[in-house]
Amino acid sequence: MGGESPSTRSDATGETTKMVKFNHLGLPVLDCQASRDWYVKNFGFVVEFEDLARRIVAIKDDADFTIFLSEPQGPVVGVKCSLTLQVDDVDSKYSELKRRGVAFENSPGKYFWGYGAELRDPDGYLVMLWDEASMRTKGGSA
Repeated sequence: MGGESPSTRSDATGETTKMVKFNHLGLPVLDCQASRDWYVKNFGFVVEFEDLARRIVAIKDDADFTIFLSEPQGPVVGVKCSLTLQVDDVDSKYSELKRRGVAFENSPGKYFWGYGAELRDPDGYLVMLWDEASMRTKGGSA
């Protein structure tokens, strides 16, 4: 993994606790290969491993955060999580993905969570894109 030690936090009583590092997420998908291809092509994730017999693919970002894309035995239904991805430049990434034919729900703009863009992955998960500079200069509540 990244090799960095977790940071230490103090609670209201003054007790210190080491913060854990969140580094894996399981994401049920309809087609693990199609989802793998979408995240690799559009956001540069790399494949950590694949077990196609078990219908699971692990992809990771450059901070070693791994998403396990797995096909459940039943349907993918119900409330879904959202993913927030940090990119170098929201407006540039938006233009790049639009040129490739990727559909967006919301173009770059100021939203309740700050400045960014919103799209859906192949399974309908909301993907929010943001970058540090735009968030600092254009962010804030809508």
